[in-house]
Amino acid sequence: MPLISDLLRDADEFTALRRDIHAHPELCFHEERTSDLVARNLTAWGIPIHRGLGKTGVVGILKNGSSERAVGLRADMDALPMTEHNTFAHASRHAGKMHACGHDGHTAMLLAAAKHLARNRDFDGTVYLVFQPAEEGGGGAREMIKDGLFERFPMDAIYGMHNWPGLPEGSFSVCDGPIMASSNEFKIVITGKGSHAALPHNGIDPVPVACQMVQAFQTIVTRNKKPTDAAVISVTMIHTGEATNVVPDTCEIQGTVRTFTVGVLDMIEQRMREISEHTAAAFGAKAAFEFHRNYPPTINHTAEVAQLREAMRETVGAENTLDFDPTMGAEDFSFFLMEKPGAYFMIGNGEGEHRRGYAGHDLSLGPCTLHNPNYDFNDALIPKGAALWVNLAKRALAAR
Repeated sequence: MPLISDLLRDADEFTALRRDIHAHPELCFHEERTSDLVARNLTAWGIPIHRGLGKTGVVGILKNGSSERAVGLRADMDALPMTEHNTFAHASRHAGKMHACGHDGHTAMLLAAAKHLARNRDFDGTVYLVFQPAEEGGGGAREMIKDGLFERFPMDAIYGMHNWPGLPEGSFSVCDGPIMASSNEFKIVITGKGSHAALPHNGIDPVPVACQMVQAFQTIVTRNKKPTDAAVISVTMIHTGEATNVVPDTCEIQGTVRTFTVGVLDMIEQRMREISEHTAAAFGAKAAFEFHRNYPPTINHTAEVAQLREAMRETVGAENTLDFDPTMGAEDFSFFLMEKPGAYFMIGNGEGEHRRGYAGHDLSLGPCTLHNPNYDFNDALIPKGAALWVNLAKRALAAR
């Protein structure tokens, strides 16, 4: 593809930039160095910037021609609070911080596209380059919206891209409608009455109450929702007791709920609350139920998906434009799609074979999957990802 060939000339520059970001990971709302790097490069290429939305966010403003149409392209910048196991030269220099989800690559791809668009202004309208903080649990998208992102930078649509290990290297994948689930957490504290383990009739044991609840929660998935509606209830923590010969006073249950629709989520929260309170009451105990909604489902818009597919085919061909199987993972790009039309999509990161070229790196250390201490972004994706951004921006601005 001619555009990819053009972007290949800058491949070494953006590979070095990506690896620099990888070596200096920053957690949510603390992306000062990364924001400085983004702002410095955009300014050098003659792109006006605005800083401070969502605390450390950066927005680049690329205008050309007279059209009032505008499109937003988003890249997330934050790392994860985990220790990297990789041993290559660009591994994290900060213990307990790692770019294990490829946000370093997302930033590099959008910067590469920005540089190309800045020197090849063959579009009519405005491209907003949205470099977002705090995707990993901080809700940076929501905070940028609260700080006036869409009022200050009115756009007709917004798009987000994420790398996806396991998909063929450099392919693109998208689906209409829900692509990622909502993310929600629950906490239940069951209060009984402690006693000697040899005299359980003198107390109210919260442990069997918890066991009954955990089993009953799965009937919500199998018996209270339509079988065609996706949902997952995962109890991931049960904490109770201090000694083997003591029936504890309390037992705490925690976990997550994921759904593709708010209606199913509403039902699950209601049924979990009812099961918790009534099950505890049946045993003579009490239950304090908490439910926290973190990220809503990420739901793509039909017209924008169709436009995106055309840009994908233009960039890598129909054979590398794939249908994505929705995942129960979550993404705060969902907040953007609740406010504006748009779409979220994937670029294939391959199977991890790109790590063979790193001096001293042993592939047997572990897989190259997201949120894994042996993960690394595939730098071969940078020209293709940038080319997709360029083609998509032009198509979105030309649409009527």
